[in-house]
Amino acid sequence: MTMIEPFKVAIPQAEIDDLRSRLSATRWPSRETVGDWSQGAPLAAVQALCEYWRTEYDWRRCEAALNAVPQFLTDINGLPIHFFHVRSPDSNALPLILTHGWPGSVLEFMRVIGPLTDPAAHGAPNAQAFHVIAPSLPGYGFSGKPDTVGWGVEKIADAWITLMRRLGYARFVAQGGDWGAAVTTAIAMAKPPECAAIHLNMPLVFPEASDFADLTTAEQATVDSMKYYQDRDSGYAKLQGTRPQTVGYALADSPAGQAAWIYEKLQAWTDNEGLPESALERDAILDLISLYWFTNSAASSGRLYWESADAFKAQKLDLPVGVSIFPKEIFRPSRRWADRMYSNILHWNELDKGGHFGAFEQPEAFVIELRNCFGKIA
Repeated sequence: MTMIEPFKVAIPQAEIDDLRSRLSATRWPSRETVGDWSQGAPLAAVQALCEYWRTEYDWRRCEAALNAVPQFLTDINGLPIHFFHVRSPDSNALPLILTHGWPGSVLEFMRVIGPLTDPAAHGAPNAQAFHVIAPSLPGYGFSGKPDTVGWGVEKIADAWITLMRRLGYARFVAQGGDWGAAVTTAIAMAKPPECAAIHLNMPLVFPEASDFADLTTAEQATVDSMKYYQDRDSGYAKLQGTRPQTVGYALADSPAGQAAWIYEKLQAWTDNEGLPESALERDAILDLISLYWFTNSAASSGRLYWESADAFKAQKLDLPVGVSIFPKEIFRPSRRWADRMYSNILHWNELDKGGHFGAFEQPEAFVIELRNCFGKIA
């Protein structure tokens, strides 16, 4: 089936009522024995978040915002794929496919769609305009949940290429971070003739053994952050990469558990002042958590780690590549490491604010980065 059908979000009120009931009945663990986040999300912070979720948060506001964006479903390789598709009023706009990661969603791109598609209406009349396509990864959000193995990064990249062809785009560019970076890199590796360039805000390049003899100060900091991630911050990935089904039972049954699972990563990976709420509004945080909850996608989203455990590896790319490094990104490779793997670096910039969720945290800077990058090939 190649039909593209309009889609609207409509969560039944009974599911919202059930969420609030479950939150009221939460059985809480004992308090952490440290004064920071080193054992995970602190009890008091999660309780405050869940109390707001139960008593004040308004999902219908988020639902209305989603439904204000043109959304569609199409079947690719037997799986329904949900996506935003917002065409620019500029006839010279460049088609752009944006891919999110975990624990992200298409909600990350809500604040950048307007400026990207209609720069003139957002104070930049001479800026590069884009037609924006933002699919939900398989098993995430309103996309279908794979019921067989095989939906790894390469298959998703092929599906995105199919999607762009189905939409009639003979030339496009692609962007991604986190899993989106892996998928976007896989698109570049597939070398579809339609893809003119890519942009990454988490480039998959790493130091080689010979680099460790003369690391710069910035490179040493990156190596230190890599070690910290492996030693202290990667348990979620190991669990989702080996037993996504088992952890899925807990997260699918407990909204407090689902909230804490995502909230802790927002604290670890955003450019914040101690709490995620200093980087993202509380409502935006709960929009993201609620999307995972209402679509029951804890297990199906985590399963991507099982499917593509080795996806985050360096790949040599000849296609034009743009890179934006946000200072609180999990991993911040140096330009010299990237030069070894990317033969045609179109754009490179290291920003002074922002973290792992570039478009979500710093939408204005993210838009400027994409304009500066892809404006060079438009």
